[in-house]
Amino acid sequence: MTLFSRIAGAALTAALTLGTVSVQADEQHFPMQSYRVGPYAAGGTGFFGGFIDYLNLINTRDGGVNGVKLTWSEGETQYEVEKGVEVYERLKGNPGIAAWNPLSVGIAYAMIDRITQDKVPLITVNHGRTDTTDGRVFPYVFPLLLNPYSETSGIVNYIATKEGGLEKLKGKKIVVLYHGSPYGKETIPIYQLLAEKYGFTLSQIEVPHPGNEQQAQWLQIRRERPDYVVLRGWGVMNPVALKTAQKTGFPAAKIIGNVWSNSEEDVIPAADAAVGYTAITTQASGAKYPVVQEIVKTLYDTGKGNLDDKKRIGSVYHNLGIVNGILNVEAVRIAQKKFGNRTLTGDEVRWGFEHLQLDPARVEALGAKDLFHSINVTWKNHEGDGYVTFQQWDGAKWNVVSDWIAPDWALLRPIIEKSSEAYAAEKGLKIRTGEDVQAASN
Repeated sequence: MTLFSRIAGAALTAALTLGTVSVQADEQHFPMQSYRVGPYAAGGTGFFGGFIDYLNLINTRDGGVNGVKLTWSEGETQYEVEKGVEVYERLKGNPGIAAWNPLSVGIAYAMIDRITQDKVPLITVNHGRTDTTDGRVFPYVFPLLLNPYSETSGIVNYIATKEGGLEKLKGKKIVVLYHGSPYGKETIPIYQLLAEKYGFTLSQIEVPHPGNEQQAQWLQIRRERPDYVVLRGWGVMNPVALKTAQKTGFPAAKIIGNVWSNSEEDVIPAADAAVGYTAITTQASGAKYPVVQEIVKTLYDTGKGNLDDKKRIGSVYHNLGIVNGILNVEAVRIAQKKFGNRTLTGDEVRWGFEHLQLDPARVEALGAKDLFHSINVTWKNHEGDGYVTFQQWDGAKWNVVSDWIAPDWALLRPIIEKSSEAYAAEKGLKIRTGEDVQAASN
């Protein structure tokens, strides 16, 4: 064999090898603006731990999604907007980004223009800007499962079931104790609207960040003597609220927590002050669900789990992270059916999220029956159906105390569209039509 032949043969072998590596190395990346330190670390470690556990399960058990490996990277934000934006700018250069999942209202708000320009989905599960539910105006933002307005409607509907119907709300007194942040203030107008519609007296009281001191607020609540207090808290604010309520004589059974006031980390530090407390949730807690059991068997029993404390397996935040993982992975899987089993662009993954329809049968097939209800995302509705349930703390565990409850979409959707259309006018954005979506899909 001549020298030229040997060189040519080596070059061909190298090319074939590189081609094989390229096929085998298809990866879909999830950059994470996590927060594992700071006042909100309990939420961050639980959620991102569950999210990573699910991605790791798919890699370990299935070899990825149809042969495409799932990868991730983390940047610490401490739940601060400036650091979240810095992490975004630093990590967005990673190839094959599927979606961003910051779990922070402030960071999410700061990212909307950026992700729209970069054409990569922003997932704000259970939080975020309410009008991003309208996919006509916000094609890249997905407040999956629940937005702040549908949460508010769900809470009011639940209180109505306790009182014997929506008409029984007339004359009742409800206080909303909210976190002094954009997240906390998001629902002020919708509570006002529902109070006007159903005739209950409303008082909304702010607790400055982070919420370590609430004596004045609870003394005001004691003076007003409401029938219910809605706790729209976050982090350390929640156990402080429950303990301060007990000191001022307000019963925990009359406090209804929102979706960021519903975790073990919110009630365990409050000890007996939390017994009887009820909170809304989009996913149940506990480790009995098949998908959680698989994570335990595949990861934690082999030393590969992401949580440092195994006692937190199946906790509210951990399970929310797992459900978030399911939603992200299924969006990728759905998009692959259209675009091929390969690394997808952010825009292609967006298409997957806009077709993310998991009925109860599919949820069961994923090992998540009763962990969450279902989701039905369309190009117009980027949230889904908004089903919630309510759980009550008995001092040791959460117990589900309601059926799945839907929000009042007939009331909410026109409000959402009015807000999103105003945003579109302000930004000079074209409102998408069905024809636009069809043309973009072809």
